[in-house]
Amino acid sequence: MTHYQLISQNKQRSLIIMILFVLFVGAASWVMAEGFGYDLSIVGLVLIFSGITSFSSYWWSDKLILSISGAREVTREEYFDFYTIAENLAHSRHLPVPKLYVIDDTAMNAFATGRDPEHAVICCTTGILARLERPELEGVIAHELSHIENYDIRLMAVVTVLVGFLALFSDMLLRSRLYGRKDRDSSGEGQVRVLLMIAAVLMAALSPLIAKLIQLAISRKREYLADANGVAITKNPEGLARALEKLSMDTEPLEAANKATAHLYITNPLKNTNVSFAKFFMTHPPIQERIQILRNMGTGGSQL
Repeated sequence: MTHYQLISQNKQRSLIIMILFVLFVGAASWVMAEGFGYDLSIVGLVLIFSGITSFSSYWWSDKLILSISGAREVTREEYFDFYTIAENLAHSRHLPVPKLYVIDDTAMNAFATGRDPEHAVICCTTGILARLERPELEGVIAHELSHIENYDIRLMAVVTVLVGFLALFSDMLLRSRLYGRKDRDSSGEGQVRVLLMIAAVLMAALSPLIAKLIQLAISRKREYLADANGVAITKNPEGLARALEKLSMDTEPLEAANKATAHLYITNPLKNTNVSFAKFFMTHPPIQERIQILRNMGTGGSQL
């Protein structure tokens, strides 16, 4: 797949995910209304709200993500290396220089967000800025710049907002089961009503899993690609490899991160990969595999 095909695919997937999100929420609200005995007008209200959420996820997801992450914008004077590296690498790719933010946390991590290269942000923790040498920081920023150039940021930001909404929506569905209308016929209005009620509960329970699977579908492969594209920018695979080694040794969870935003970061910020079952739901590929691939690039080996 060419670079331009990847960009086009990411734009299309962002739109498809937003459309499917509205359809899923509409279907779930209809099942809920039928199964729990609500007025069907609730379906229209939920569709309007989900449409607004989907639209908002495109325009304002970056601001929401930065806000819940406790990030603040920085200047060249405050973080000279961070600023000049981002500036130099962006110019080398003929991209606008992204806005730069930091999270005041000693944990080591970084992410990029925004809807397109003209409205992009790179955010680093103060921990990663303090502990990486300049070539290592170049590798991290080039990785994030690759997400910007490929429009990964749009897709991942949209998913972040919609995953959060699905979690709230599923909780609402489960709670509504407790407070549904009680004035039904004593017969339970037949088997159809019972089946719809079961479907509503199952849909509510499975919504978080569906959201997680969406995250997994878009995250892992994109980290490998961003590593490779980042190296194409810096021409220094060892810089990013050493940065990932330091990140792998950092066991401190990032307090500002959560399950909805974890897939944005260069490495898993939650540090909850000790349980073997949890590894199946990891949003990031194994960091040691990424390091090995990068080291193979440096020796002329396979890139992906």
